[in-house]
Amino acid sequence: MRKIIVTEFITLDGVVEAPGGNETPHPHGGWMVKYGSPETGQYKVDELASVDALLLGKNTYENFAAYWPGQTGPAFADPINTMPKYVVSTTLQQAGWTNCHLLRNVATDVAALKHTPGGNILVYGSATLVKALLHHNLVDELRLMVFPVAVGGGLRLFDDNLALRNFNLMRSQATEKGVLMLEYQPVG
Repeated sequence: MRKIIVTEFITLDGVVEAPGGNETPHPHGGWMVKYGSPETGQYKVDELASVDALLLGKNTYENFAAYWPGQTGPAFADPINTMPKYVVSTTLQQAGWTNCHLLRNVATDVAALKHTPGGNILVYGSATLVKALLHHNLVDELRLMVFPVAVGGGLRLFDDNLALRNFNLMRSQATEKGVLMLEYQPVG
């Protein structure tokens, strides 16, 4: 069975919104930019190289589809542009980017996707989708790049009403700039 691997940039106060800059109107957008390093870059290259497909929510898909088709390069652009991309949305009528497939229902369609032939599936960002994946116990690995900054509010992965969840730490690494790369498996 294929694994669903969620990868997130996250602040110390749990915010995942606007890590790169202008993808949302967050007042502190771009909070991760000054923490870039060769270690974090290589981690992301290796992470993408370890999967066969992407699973994206509608907003992340729209941001990616507006940017990546115009990019080239073996580390990110070429794999992202060519690999299968599964977009979960109830409102999109079509996904026009190369090799995109629409899924309508997290509980049934994503669960069925896990049972198809192929390698692991990576979820970039897509906080709303990730919340649904967690709710339906469809996340096999949770990879967090924790940045040493608190932005005082914004979109979070874990809502106050989420039931108790336990995770096993599988791997951890710290960079010189204070970014923690943490890999967890949900328990149970």
